[in-house]
Amino acid sequence: MSGWSVRNGGIIAAVAAGLALSACGGGAPQDASEPSGSFPVAVRIASFPASQRLSEHAHLVIAVSNAGSKTIPDIAVTVTDPTVRDPTTVEAFGADQGMQGLASRSRPVWIVDRGPGRCAYSCQSGGAGGAVTAYADTWALGALRPGASATFDWGVTAVKPGTHVVEYQIAAGLNGKAKAVLADGGKPIGRFRVTIRSAPAQQYVNNRAQIVTTR
Repeated sequence: MSGWSVRNGGIIAAVAAGLALSACGGGAPQDASEPSGSFPVAVRIASFPASQRLSEHAHLVIAVSNAGSKTIPDIAVTVTDPTVRDPTTVEAFGADQGMQGLASRSRPVWIVDRGPGRCAYSCQSGGAGGAVTAYADTWALGALRPGASATFDWGVTAVKPGTHVVEYQIAAGLNGKAKAVLADGGKPIGRFRVTIRSAPAQQYVNNRAQIVTTR
């Protein structure tokens, strides 16, 4: 999909590397098995709390369905900060420090406690969820049949106060040949503007032995 332009530098480089290996006898390019074409999708749910506090746990949820007649090769969602000049330098749920000379200019705004996908041994031990891909900002849930839906759910904890913008983009594959589109032909892209307040939420136990969180 054309929304892949947010991180097209990384994908173009990866595809170019695959093509180069193929030309040198290194095997088929990495996108050889991905079909080309447009795959209609519908975004059923897109939610992320607009107001959060430091250390607060929240969920970013994207639910997407296959609105077309063909199976989507690999339904995927990319999460970026659209306000930075080169989003490929910033990891998902992160921000650009804006300082030169750093080995990595990306610093977390949210820590991902639980990524989308099945949580097997690695996830239970603190690793990534089953939907993790080779791209640091992209998660994929596999093939999606016509009429079926997939839900991406990130459990995150806010660690950097301020106002931040998070953009999500839906794709039909990981290599850019299978493009996801809305019913009207538009890009399946959305944004959240989130304010993280510096004071953590306060908790106390009431007379009924219930934990109450105040904001």
